[in-house]
Amino acid sequence: MKLSKSAVKTCEQLLMEYAMKDAAVTDVAKLIFTGVGDKDVYNITALFEDEKDWVIAGRVESRDSEHSDVVFFVERDGVWVPREGAPTLELQDPFFTKINGELIVGGVQIYPHPTKAEGLMWRTVFYRGKNIANLELFFTGPDGMKDLRLVDLKDGVGVLTRPQGDKGGRGKIGFTRIASLDELSIPLIEETPLLEGQFIDAEWGGANEAHLLKNGLLGVLGHIASFDDAGDRHYYPMVFAIDPATGVYSDIQLIAVRNQFLPGVAKRADLEDVVFSGGLVRHKDGTAHLYAGISDAEAQRATIPDPFAPFEIL
Repeated sequence: MKLSKSAVKTCEQLLMEYAMKDAAVTDVAKLIFTGVGDKDVYNITALFEDEKDWVIAGRVESRDSEHSDVVFFVERDGVWVPREGAPTLELQDPFFTKINGELIVGGVQIYPHPTKAEGLMWRTVFYRGKNIANLELFFTGPDGMKDLRLVDLKDGVGVLTRPQGDKGGRGKIGFTRIASLDELSIPLIEETPLLEGQFIDAEWGGANEAHLLKNGLLGVLGHIASFDDAGDRHYYPMVFAIDPATGVYSDIQLIAVRNQFLPGVAKRADLEDVVFSGGLVRHKDGTAHLYAGISDAEAQRATIPDPFAPFEIL
């Protein structure tokens, strides 16, 4: 297996490359949620099965707040409703995976900043259980780190990190592997090496979900982001691949942009051009469903060419 990596690419360069591909984004639909009052539902996970139900977890939040809950939804007559009896987690930006057949669910926990009045800090937390009903908190990540992800490698566990500050600037991705979840620790996460050459210092990104491909490579779904001169944020869904045996990884590639989704509202004016990669469901016909948070206010799903298929034939 061989992966190709060139010099670091900016959002502008990646946008130019994506435009040249003329990639199709089709069957775009807004997901309609009820049962949460007047709150928004966004930054959803992909669809996953739990006890014979197909479930989506979503960030449920008032338009003027950053305090959110993660709610599990099921579809009823084309509308997504809170699943009866499912727990509600006081988190942002949910995600899920399965490791050794066990369900892992996580999200971002916010809490008062230790030194800044009225400021907030954040960390990634993980729950585990045989199903949603039995989830129990089992690990809390380092303070100040979002986008911490785990993936089953069959012969161990892959760990994707995203430090900020002295090590990661505005946010860079790291990768390591461990033998089992028992080895997960804050020192290990903090010492995980970065994947160099993915982001310039003025931009940032993170992993949202990882897929173990048939050839043993890891396909990573994530986001890359930047500020423009006016201070507005721009988030783009992207993918890359890692060989977990060697640590070699590919260039980042964009897989969609905001104007390929349906028009809609935004949480704030500076968040209009935000597509947050929630999850990907791959299909045998060479397509995939991308589940995404849009403009920090809505959730949409689109059909795209399977972005991991080219990596799977390396």
